[in-house]
Amino acid sequence: MDPIKNPFSPGAGSPPPELVGRDPVLGHARILLGRIKAKRSEKSMLLTGLRGVGKTVLLNEIERLANAEGYRTLSIEAHEDKSLGPLIAPHLRTLLYDLNRMTGAGHKVKRGLAVLRSFVSALKVTVGDVSVGLDIEPEKGTADSGDLEIDLPNLFVAVAEAAEERASAVAVLIDELQYFNQTELAALIMAMHKVQQRQLPLVLLGAGLPILPGLAGESKSYAERLFSFPDIGALSENDTAKALQEPARAAGVSFEPKALKEVFRLTQGYPYFLQEWGYQSWNLATSSPITLEVVKNATATVMPRLDNNFFRVRFDRLTPSEKNFLRAMAELGPGAHRTGDIADILNVKVTSLGPVRAKLIRKGMVFSPAHGDMAFTVPLFDAFMRRAMPAFRP
Repeated sequence: MDPIKNPFSPGAGSPPPELVGRDPVLGHARILLGRIKAKRSEKSMLLTGLRGVGKTVLLNEIERLANAEGYRTLSIEAHEDKSLGPLIAPHLRTLLYDLNRMTGAGHKVKRGLAVLRSFVSALKVTVGDVSVGLDIEPEKGTADSGDLEIDLPNLFVAVAEAAEERASAVAVLIDELQYFNQTELAALIMAMHKVQQRQLPLVLLGAGLPILPGLAGESKSYAERLFSFPDIGALSENDTAKALQEPARAAGVSFEPKALKEVFRLTQGYPYFLQEWGYQSWNLATSSPITLEVVKNATATVMPRLDNNFFRVRFDRLTPSEKNFLRAMAELGPGAHRTGDIADILNVKVTSLGPVRAKLIRKGMVFSPAHGDMAFTVPLFDAFMRRAMPAFRP
């Protein structure tokens, strides 16, 4: 069939043709955005889930909803080698200048820019070279202490007040939140606490791995009172079928029921993998309907693509000791495993695994679903580890 008309979209963050199974989360987001804009209290939303479940896609869709509601949005992605302040400051500058160009000029937008200038000046002292062009005098004594837990709340309040003056609202969207350190997470939580106390029109919408609720709670014990943490999981078999059938049907193509069952068996309902199998099955099929045989043949193309891209980029960041830890986990099969069982396979004491375990959690490779348990953050990674390290000798 014509590959140009292929409706499936493999790739990190690529929007699928049908966003099925996520209506409850999107409905929650609509209510949240509406209430914050109406100056009614509501918890901000931080999506959590494994890799490949579509958190980034959902965050992008929520940003679209926010824009449709008249919000000013800024979207950033956290990563390991850049701290929160330098990451967010340029986006806040753009947002404040956009507000400044609106009709009905007042002093609070200019004050917001002055507070941002103070914030950036303090960053240059504590972080190093930070380049954010602001041709305005700083507001001395506000957001310039160099202590992020003091400065960021003051900055968020100034930005929210500027938006309120323009009868607007602000949505801050942050992906990969788990990469921020404890001080940065604490500063974000404190900033949102201050904003909510004053019922200002600013909302935080984020996404991260399953460790995020625990990290937030460790940073500030009251985090659970400020945020909801919807768990974004794999799709059901019925939703998996809809995610394949509906875009295919719109293009005049269908899947055989057995083909749909096979895709669900192979992907376990994880959206990233589903798009890969849908994409390759479409390209291999010569006519409709797409059959079980086509899906099986597509697997020979999909697995090397996943191994060389989705899985390999994570594997290549690991040290030898980290690879051994994960290979031992893989030896135990899918699901969560006791740290003691991993230690037994490696023939070491449990206490000796602490440092490598902590590094793997920090890299976003594993998480602890329960005390003493470890699980992969990447679906199907256990099978990949067995393929990548077939001759495992701890």
